[in-house]
Amino acid sequence: MKKSQLVFVPYPGMGHIGSTTAFAKLLIKHNQHLSVTVLVIPPFDVSIDSFMKSMDTTSLSIPNCLSFIHLPPYPDPTNSQSLHRAAFIDSVIEYQKPNIRDALSKLNSDPDSPPLAGLVVDMFTPTMIDVAIDLKAPHFMFYASSAAFLGFVLHFHMLREQDSLDTTVINFKDSGLEFAIPFFENHVPASVFPRVMSEKEWALYFFRNAGRMKRLSGIIVNTFEELESQAIQSLCNDNLTVYPIGPMLNIGEDVKKTNIPEGSKEVMNWLDDQPPSSVLLLCFGSKGYFDDENQVREIARALVSSGVRFVWSLRRPPLKSLVSVESARDYSNQELEAVLPVGFLEQTAEIGRVMGWAPQAQILAHKAVGGFVSHCGWNSILESIYYGVPIATWPIYSEQQFNAFEMVRELKMSEEISLDYRIEYEESKKPRLINAERIEKGIKQVMQKESEVRKKVKEMSEMSKRALMEGGSSYSYLQRFIHDVLKCE
Repeated sequence: MKKSQLVFVPYPGMGHIGSTTAFAKLLIKHNQHLSVTVLVIPPFDVSIDSFMKSMDTTSLSIPNCLSFIHLPPYPDPTNSQSLHRAAFIDSVIEYQKPNIRDALSKLNSDPDSPPLAGLVVDMFTPTMIDVAIDLKAPHFMFYASSAAFLGFVLHFHMLREQDSLDTTVINFKDSGLEFAIPFFENHVPASVFPRVMSEKEWALYFFRNAGRMKRLSGIIVNTFEELESQAIQSLCNDNLTVYPIGPMLNIGEDVKKTNIPEGSKEVMNWLDDQPPSSVLLLCFGSKGYFDDENQVREIARALVSSGVRFVWSLRRPPLKSLVSVESARDYSNQELEAVLPVGFLEQTAEIGRVMGWAPQAQILAHKAVGGFVSHCGWNSILESIYYGVPIATWPIYSEQQFNAFEMVRELKMSEEISLDYRIEYEESKKPRLINAERIEKGIKQVMQKESEVRKKVKEMSEMSKRALMEGGSSYSYLQRFIHDVLKCE
């Protein structure tokens, strides 16, 4: 059989590109007749230099059949000052369409390039299916969030189509309303709806994209059947072709081979000396930070009161770019001492470590780690499940509040610090303060040795690993996807 090529167009964020790359590598590993090209859209909320450094594939284990093409940057990011963020994203994606057509044309005309078997777009780039339709190529979506969130978006799109939802005045967040979602046993409070549901521009952006999903050849979801069986079944009942092939992570040997940054080696060495499952990791993602220094001090007080061993990835608020909020930054030693309570570092020197950016997967994989205070990004949830480390939920932005609700209330696999905490990124909208007592309660619950939550997470951890093995649910869905792609080609 001759080789066939899939072309991926991920959203320009490292979480999306990372999970896309993991999926591409898995495809190549499972079928020698597939090659993958990733068209990389330059980011519009981090510097190009930082992005290119993070995309240095020379240090990664990249198969020969996986290649990256970097597209031209958006020429005028200052446009964002006059456009809503959703409109700006649309503008960037529309600008890239001719570049993507050109890249695909060059690939098709290259005699050494395998024929195009399909285009795989991102959950934030569904308008790219227009390019695939023009080329008469099958078009799929790689969905980096949960099956439940995919179902949530499609459910509210259906309500809007039925005129059961007023999108001219969407004010769900503070309404106190609760909604029945077909695949959830519990009603979902509006307070955990993502920001996209409380702003007209964002809501309309997602509704438009949800409509395009109906035209897809299939949706690849970064989850696994045992974790979200109800949501996956509900999507299939809606006549969607869904491939749950997760968890897609840098796992197993890939984690061990990844170079640990110099600044993290001391923390990893310290973990080697700690008892099994005794250390709590606090990490809030690449964009996770606390604008209010009082909140940082409340966390510090909770850690002291709990007496638990800990590794705390503490990062400072980002600089405001022209386009958006950049990733959080690391504190200098002097800044760190200023933001923490007086004497905190000395007081906790034997039981804890405070660091900047953290190699989260490597830390979660360490036998000393027994709990995780997390922002509940979907990749982080999948990592915690895979490594069997229960979460205490503290969502920050995006769909993380919805994820936290799913994990705590629906799946009963996480402890709660908060379900509806959020940073709005607007100076006038400061999140409420979560006090040390509430934080300490969540910490103690998540670190309990024999809790039901810990037991469920351990069981699901084994299921996640079996799902990826030959004969497992994700393995089987992956084979089905490859079969469908090669059949379409």
